[in-house]
Amino acid sequence: MRPGDRVALVAPAGPAPAEHLAVAADLVESWGLRPVTYPSATAVHTRADYLSGDDRVRADDVQQAWCDPDIAGVFCIRGGYGAVRILDLLDRDAMAAAAPKPLYGSSDITALHEWMREQLGVPTWFTPMLSIPGLVEDHVSRDALRTAVLDPGAVREWTSPGAVSLVEGQAEGTLIGGNLSLLSMTTGARDRPPLDNRGCIALLEDFTESTYRIDGYLHALLRSGWFDGVTGIALGSWARCSPVEEIHALCLELLGPLGVPMVGEVGFGHGPGAHSIPLGVPGVLRADDEPALQLGPVTDPRSHSLTSSGRLGQ
Repeated sequence: MRPGDRVALVAPAGPAPAEHLAVAADLVESWGLRPVTYPSATAVHTRADYLSGDDRVRADDVQQAWCDPDIAGVFCIRGGYGAVRILDLLDRDAMAAAAPKPLYGSSDITALHEWMREQLGVPTWFTPMLSIPGLVEDHVSRDALRTAVLDPGAVREWTSPGAVSLVEGQAEGTLIGGNLSLLSMTTGARDRPPLDNRGCIALLEDFTESTYRIDGYLHALLRSGWFDGVTGIALGSWARCSPVEEIHALCLELLGPLGVPMVGEVGFGHGPGAHSIPLGVPGVLRADDEPALQLGPVTDPRSHSLTSSGRLGQ
């Protein structure tokens, strides 16, 4: 995007406090963009205070912002819960006919990322939300999001000081995934295209979840076939979850038998200094002495290569 572009602020899931919305709009304006606040960003649900307005209001905002040629990008300003409730209200044909544009968000917005990948075949951005308390003070996350918005090709590798290779090797594939609980929540939906994640690198993270619940989410995805054919697994942050050592041990127990490279603590998700990472684009996962996730190239989305030693890392 370029300075002067109009961008949508929508709330497909939970509500954002008015003061957080104001900070989000100010931040976007400081980047030279013109924020357009949609009704869902300030709506109040009559029954459920965990939803930002009625399902139809939230769905209409996402669809109208996506289809409006004068809107250059769509910012989902908060997660929480509720995006899964609007998926069946979106008009796929109308959205498919619109010119693609970047959509930013994470956490509960994972439901939208999956829907857009499967229904529209377009890439999206897994990023911190503008209304997250403290984003302005978290200069690493803030600057990473700004770069993703204004200079998306500038960063081609993501890692963190704590990154660790859990299963060694190197994988190529299309980057998919996001929040683990949302990926589990969206399995088995009516009218969902046949599940085919072959040749993909799965990104997984979560927030405020205990080990036994993460265990359940992983089993739901494994039993549904979501992991069938994935070439690699990148784990992000597990903020306010059980100790990361427990989660890594669980992932090794359940996902290690897949025999694909796996890296922990890549640095995306709910933790401080979170990366902004594109989904639906070619990537490379290095699980070696310097583990990292990189952008492609992969020339053919169904011609991915995979090399893995099959050895467990530290």
